[in-house]
Amino acid sequence: MILLFLILASFMQLCFGVVYKVGDSAGWTTIGNVDYKQWAANKTFSVGDVIVFQYSPQFHNVMQVKHAEYQSCNASAPIATHTTGKDSITIATHGHHFFLCGVPGHCQAGQKVDINVLRASSSPSPSPSPSSSSSTVPAVAVPSPSPSHASYWLPSKIGVFLAVSLVLVSFA
Repeated sequence: MILLFLILASFMQLCFGVVYKVGDSAGWTTIGNVDYKQWAANKTFSVGDVIVFQYSPQFHNVMQVKHAEYQSCNASAPIATHTTGKDSITIATHGHHFFLCGVPGHCQAGQKVDINVLRASSSPSPSPSPSSSSSTVPAVAVPSPSPSHASYWLPSKIGVFLAVSLVLVSFA
């Protein structure tokens, strides 16, 4: 029974994405000089991970943009715009995903982040250049977890199927 539990736990680790709160405890802000480039550099993002932007919607927003717009802080043609103050974005593709605050002056003050999702492989490969990124594909926005939702894990359909199958087999 313990072995079955360990196998189930292993499958669940493989099938769930990690939730990252952008800026950690500071959130998405211009206050406190948060270094979002450094914040992202310390993370290993994967497809299925959820990026949560927490901020005051009276003062900020989140815009997903292409690489050129990210570099120049141009918010005039975003791929997607988020304005709830607690935006959860599931990363659906590999490559760079560029986000910035569209409030004038905020991006220039450093309120922008590049979420780079590398392809998992057995051999190291060079990072894709920004010009070959998949940043034109918008990430899928999902509703924020309810306040009573204690966990930030999001199951994939295959993971749930495998977990339920293993549990059912153990009781058969």
